[in-house]
Amino acid sequence: MTDKIIILDFGSQYTQLIARVVREANVFCEIIPFNKPIPDDPALKGIILSGSPFSVNEEKAPFVNVKEMAEKLPVLGICYGAQLTAKLFGGHVAKSDKREYGRASFTISKSDPLMEGLPAASQVWMSHSDTIQQLPIGFELLGTTESIPVAAFRNETAAANKIYGLQFHPEVYHSTEGKKIISNFLVNICGCAQDWTPAHFITDTVAALKEQLGDSKVVMGLSGGVDSTVAATLIHKAIGENLYGIFVDNGVLRKNEFEEVLAIYKSLGLNVTGVDAKEHFYTKLAGKVLPEDKRKAIGGSFIEIFDQEAHKISGISFLGQGTIYPDVIESVSVHGPSVTIKSHHNVGGLPETMKLKLVEPLRFLFKDEVRKIGAELGIPQHLLNRHPFPGPGLAIRILGDVTEEKVRLLQDADLIYTESLRKFELYDKVWQAGTILLPVKSVGVMGDERTYEFTIALRAVTSVDGMTADWAHLPYEFLAHVSNEIINNVKGINRVVYDISSKPPATIEWE
Repeated sequence: MTDKIIILDFGSQYTQLIARVVREANVFCEIIPFNKPIPDDPALKGIILSGSPFSVNEEKAPFVNVKEMAEKLPVLGICYGAQLTAKLFGGHVAKSDKREYGRASFTISKSDPLMEGLPAASQVWMSHSDTIQQLPIGFELLGTTESIPVAAFRNETAAANKIYGLQFHPEVYHSTEGKKIISNFLVNICGCAQDWTPAHFITDTVAALKEQLGDSKVVMGLSGGVDSTVAATLIHKAIGENLYGIFVDNGVLRKNEFEEVLAIYKSLGLNVTGVDAKEHFYTKLAGKVLPEDKRKAIGGSFIEIFDQEAHKISGISFLGQGTIYPDVIESVSVHGPSVTIKSHHNVGGLPETMKLKLVEPLRFLFKDEVRKIGAELGIPQHLLNRHPFPGPGLAIRILGDVTEEKVRLLQDADLIYTESLRKFELYDKVWQAGTILLPVKSVGVMGDERTYEFTIALRAVTSVDGMTADWAHLPYEFLAHVSNEIINNVKGINRVVYDISSKPPATIEWE
């Protein structure tokens, strides 16, 4: 049984970073909204309370019973979580004279297992407008900064388990010893074994899938992407040929992708049927200009084709999906937690007539963790390291209406861009790259002739998990090379531009 940590989400922008740091310490964790009950799980070793955009003194501030939690498990409050803890135990939390945001110097004032191995002073990251001005009775100070009197604290006798609070954010990169502090909480305070590794995950997940699925048949729509391929491989390890994969060529895949991905699936031993449905999709996309209309056309068409193919298989009970953790937790709201899945990940629901149960073996993993699991499973690196690709494919990289000729232009340009990134050893240095066909024609000169052709925009971003992204600073020499190659080899394109927008405020995709 793998040890587990629960992170209670009060709406902080950094909550997912806490989870990532815990996972990097080889301890499994889950994020749950603050107002959901904490599961009664013997594997649970501790609770972390996240930050929040709220003040603890607001009338509608999120509340949890920290005293009750600490009777069962160790608790670590971060920023808002620390302030809430201090207030609930009788301390004094008030508005700061100024908003404390950015780097600060943290000084340890008392040795403690939470601070084991840390230097006496280190840089931390602040982001709060309230300050703990007085600790509750029974609590003691562990550290300060130059601007706040209580930066870290612990309880002495107020609860059955240790309660800790930090008014800074140890989970962010700028807190130089933050990962060590969180690791100390996991190991020294909670007694976690740090055995949550890719191999451990695979063993546990395959065993759980065998128990969940038994002799049932599973149907799964595959995309050629990392998530669906890793999910399918895990399910296949559990039930073998009872997994039926369906890979649909929707006409807006990357060039040669359909044939190449089918060959990879065959090499992995997966039971996959390839379906050429290009003409069906082009017909449904005809005349669609708005992004959401195109998404719906792609999603609806996929459901039609998938439904037809799935009904050719008798006795299907489950639908396999490659849902990953950011899809599940991205839209949690502190006022009314809800779960939504972005439409470009799962492009459509299933017909109610199918009545299938879901199996989602990756729903608690981040993208980089999925890649580590895939490597452990023996999936080829060139597939694992492929850049993310939107569910509606090139349809949302063609601004305006989608035609077969525009798809051909974009596929050819995209292949040149991707192959050039690999040739210049830049492909693995960016999170995602792609080409966008703009609904703009401009005048050009090729030889002695004037041309009036399309414009291609190149997009490349760096990111950890796609939640935020910065534009990739690709060398000018490389961009010049790609521009020349596309213009000289793709008839119909005479201009290439480069997108230097970051997310936020822009998105990675243009539609």
